[in-house]
Amino acid sequence: MNRGGDSMLSGITVVDFSHHLPGPICTMRLAELGATVLEVQPYPQDPSPFSSIADGPARKTGASVLRSHRNQKSISLNLRTVEGRSLAFALAREADVVVESYRPGVLRHLGLDYDRLWEVHPSVIFCSVTHYGQSGDLYQLGSSDLNIQAVSGLLSAVRDAQGRPVAGEIPLADFAVGVYASEQICAALVQRERTGRGAYLDVASADLLSYWSGLHALLAKSGHAQQAKVDSSRDFVAYHVYETAEGQYVALAAREEKFWRNFCRAVGRADWETMHTATISGNHDLYVELCDLFLSRTQAEWSELGAEVDCCLTAVEEWADWAENAYVRSREIADTLPEAGQVWHEDHTHEWLKKKLKMTDASLRRLEEMGVIPVRI
Repeated sequence: MNRGGDSMLSGITVVDFSHHLPGPICTMRLAELGATVLEVQPYPQDPSPFSSIADGPARKTGASVLRSHRNQKSISLNLRTVEGRSLAFALAREADVVVESYRPGVLRHLGLDYDRLWEVHPSVIFCSVTHYGQSGDLYQLGSSDLNIQAVSGLLSAVRDAQGRPVAGEIPLADFAVGVYASEQICAALVQRERTGRGAYLDVASADLLSYWSGLHALLAKSGHAQQAKVDSSRDFVAYHVYETAEGQYVALAAREEKFWRNFCRAVGRADWETMHTATISGNHDLYVELCDLFLSRTQAEWSELGAEVDCCLTAVEEWADWAENAYVRSREIADTLPEAGQVWHEDHTHEWLKKKLKMTDASLRRLEEMGVIPVRI
């Protein structure tokens, strides 16, 4: 939570050509920091899950459900036409930042790539957000979030009791690289302020998750190899998810000895204090006792104990009750997301072309007739 941080990028204009989740996550963060984001939508509408699917001045988009739209404008252009590409280039030329997520080479084909834009706008910050980057063996390969987790090695670190990799529900790679891209853009803005130079940012989700996996691998090799091996199956009794009396769950993560000792004393089991590194597979009786202990109280009761005792014990919150989560309420996180009725937003094509490119009503009507922009209703 930033105090006054929602205006730090005030005066910065972002043109967003992205059409998959990482790009919208990136520009959402920039908008939340005060930037004005111009979201370029395909016209006619692309029926993909993360694009607009309804015609008219107001429409609901899949990726945009995650956006607040407080500082964002939506414009629709037919990039299959020379006129549409020309308008897109003109808008990018006026921007501080351009974000795109097309497969490498597509924007070059459209004449909207960084090299061409740099010739007339060398201070632009151009960020390409893709799965595999602009080079390498896989850069032209289509993929999804699960593929990125798999290729990077991250998926192998999350396994079930049988040792099989488990796919999570959250698109971790997409969310993570979106935030990482916004960080890179902010750093580039600082550089531009100091030197006047723009930048081209090749941001890839597989790069980021591979880096995370590499850090984990280094930790495993630096005297913790055996510990990392058993960690993969969550074999420690002190680092485990336990079921509570009413069928809910709590997470005990007392990896440090002091936290485990505090937990043992809080539940009246000082005899467990020396079992800090005990494993489930090697201490089954202890594990059964812990399971029975957690089944003796409700999740709320364990949460209360975790709040009172410094032992790394927290509730496993359910998605259905996310807005009522005590942490979410206390940090007012729910207030930063759009409500269901707010994900409908107007098309600002005519307004923005008039304001930014000084176009006349007659010019806009001609573009409508040519199928370059939507007809204003």
